[in-house]
Amino acid sequence: MTYAKNEAFTIELQKLAAFARTLAHPARLAILDYLAEQNQCVSGDITEEIPLSRTTVSQHLQELKNAGLIKGTVSGTRIYYCLQTDRILEMKEQMHQFMEKLASGQTACEI
Repeated sequence: MTYAKNEAFTIELQKLAAFARTLAHPARLAILDYLAEQNQCVSGDITEEIPLSRTTVSQHLQELKNAGLIKGTVSGTRIYYCLQTDRILEMKEQMHQFMEKLASGQTACEI
């Protein structure tokens, strides 16, 4: 039987994989780290902190928004970004449960 690649896996595993893909770029991790240190910030401020072009930072911000990890609020000509704490806590719990399952699944394999 032929499946689309993702259809062969549970929804939970697909969500974890999407979350992991979002975090798989150091620029996105740097943006999240910067936002965690701030209450909120302007996208231009992020460009000053991340050594990438404004366009590239904007693309990474969009990926983080699509994943629900950040939100942006328009105020005049500026966009203020902040972390979506509820979503981050939800994904943290799901990832924790998955990693706990891996860690407690069996004893270490010694070859």
